[in-house]
Amino acid sequence: MEIPFLSAKNEAENNPTIPKKKYKIFFISCHFFLFFILGIFYYLAKPMPSDSVVYIPKGSVSQIITHLKQNHYDLSPVDKYILFFLGHPQSGWIDIGSQTLNRAEFLHRLTVSKAAVESITLIPGETSVVFLQSVAKTLNLNQEKLLEAFGRQSPYTEGVFYPETYKIPRGITEDLLIAMLLKYAQNRHKQTAQKIFGEYNAKKWYQYLITASVIQKEAASEAEMPLVASVIYNRLKIGMKLQMDGTLNYGIHSHTKVTPQRIKEDNSPYNTYKFEGLPPTAVCNVSLAAIRAAIFPAKTDYLYFVRDRGTGRHIFSKNLKDHNRAVNAQK
Repeated sequence: MEIPFLSAKNEAENNPTIPKKKYKIFFISCHFFLFFILGIFYYLAKPMPSDSVVYIPKGSVSQIITHLKQNHYDLSPVDKYILFFLGHPQSGWIDIGSQTLNRAEFLHRLTVSKAAVESITLIPGETSVVFLQSVAKTLNLNQEKLLEAFGRQSPYTEGVFYPETYKIPRGITEDLLIAMLLKYAQNRHKQTAQKIFGEYNAKKWYQYLITASVIQKEAASEAEMPLVASVIYNRLKIGMKLQMDGTLNYGIHSHTKVTPQRIKEDNSPYNTYKFEGLPPTAVCNVSLAAIRAAIFPAKTDYLYFVRDRGTGRHIFSKNLKDHNRAVNAQK
């Protein structure tokens, strides 16, 4: 039996419900697409609070989204696909500019913007307050706000920064700068502690930083640091006062010459001529060499040292008689 061929037209004529079904599906699809587009526009138009500058790590778009979410940016998987469309974000500091951007503007600037940077250097032995005063001038920041942010965010008043040269973006806020410096230092200290001890105990580590800060202020070179450390520990062991000028170069007194009058008038716990033991906090920011000397001091019987004016190095002595002889030789 031969089955006659039916064209689409004939089929539509024989079954008038088919065009209606196709039209209905098309109508629903158009509405769905329209709502989807409107939803995307609404999503992209929402405000996106942001700091004026943002740090973008190297890595995939997914890793960048994760980093931003960890730093309190309200991003979702949708943003990942939008960034794929816009382009890969540039790593480093991004100058976002206005803090009232919508989401579309924020994501776009992640892919096209770069921040101008300034170099700041923290020298080992410098105090935090003097360092931050200099940074405020270099980066045109409010000094009072910067010091207030430091006092609010830092667990200690001194020794919490890591001596380094930093590339800091112009326009960074006082709060963000302090947070960045503290986080960097903590990561470096944690890595070092884990290499040496296999673990990181913040309180124990800070005690080493206190000793290291005295070493940093007193030693003439890295080679001398373990010897200075041995003097500190030998004095502490027998209950002898440290009597070290460097502990009086704390805070704003970082570059103040220590005179007999200063020793007499300073009644702070940093005056190791008057008070036994180590200072209550570090007296400066320290290098890795000073930290290692605090952990691994030289094994000596030295109790004294005085600077040799000819060489700039120190002469170490085991007893007061030899020390006085060395002191008199410098006159």
